Amino acid sequence: MPPLVAWAVTTGEAGMRTQARGLAAAVAELVVEKTVGAPSLWPWRNATAGDNFAPPYPDLIVSCGRRAAPRAIAAKRASGGRALIVHVQDPRAHRAAFDLIVAMDHDRLAAGGNVVKVSTALHDLTAEALAEAGRDWLNRFSGLPRPLTGVLIGGDVKGRRFSTRDAQVLIAMLARLRAAGGLALVPSRRTPPAVLAALEAAFAGDTGVFVWNREGDNPYRAVLALTDRLVVTGDSVSMISEAVSTPLPVEVFDLGIARYGDFIAGLVGSGRVRRFAGDPTPPPAGDPINATRTAADAVRALLQARTGVSG
Repeated sequence: MPPLVAWAVTTGEAGMRTQARGLAAAVAELVVEKTVGAPSLWPWRNATAGDNFAPPYPDLIVSCGRRAAPRAIAAKRASGGRALIVHVQDPRAHRAAFDLIVAMDHDRLAAGGNVVKVSTALHDLTAEALAEAGRDWLNRFSGLPRPLTGVLIGGDVKGRRFSTRDAQVLIAMLARLRAAGGLALVPSRRTPPAVLAALEAAFAGDTGVFVWNREGDNPYRAVLALTDRLVVTGDSVSMISEAVSTPLPVEVFDLGIARYGDFIAGLVGSGRVRRFAGDPTPPPAGDPINATRTAADAVRALLQARTGVSG
């Protein structure tokens, strides 16, 4: 039997790529990423698949982002309707054209029909990928004290800067944890240089603290694999979603970003995360939440029903 093939269609933005690729890879044996170009004035009018979307068409097309949605619909049309198309997030238009829409609570779409609801963002983390990262970084983290807290640090988002004042509040809280164990701090590409500088200065010379300087291999996945506890800044739904997909205790350093408020509050209310205040005693570990697995099960069911292929 030939391998099940999927296209992951996005604008190329990192978070969207992770979600589309993660779902596609959870179902298909071969995943090809496709990137849409600049938007037209009327992206939904007379959309065509385009040169980048030439046959042979895949069994499954997973799109993410409003600009990617018209291309997925056009590719399904060009395939003679054979390709199953799934959109991650609310496409905002032509919802009925999709075989499945994977929506989070903030998308305000009701579950049912062609909509499946998930509580966190999709991602491409797998047990195999985390195990590999853990092996790669095991020796480099071996000298850090236990319990070891992994700290995932984001940055500015629209309407909310991650300021040096935020950094100083976080540093003061982390210092309380440092008294009881080690720290592994991983800034993202979005972390402002001044925030990274403040973190490096605060823990300079402390052999019990690792601060990634954003050079060389990224230890992000290794932190998820090798630490005993996670602290995540509240500026990234994706980072929080990836953290709660592990069995580790998770705390969120809440930056008060309004559009993420309901998402964080829901996880706090369920007991899966705690708001970070520097308490040296970790919160209880919760059951992993893997929205990618939930969405993949729904896609497999559709493939089985429509083509006899389950993925």
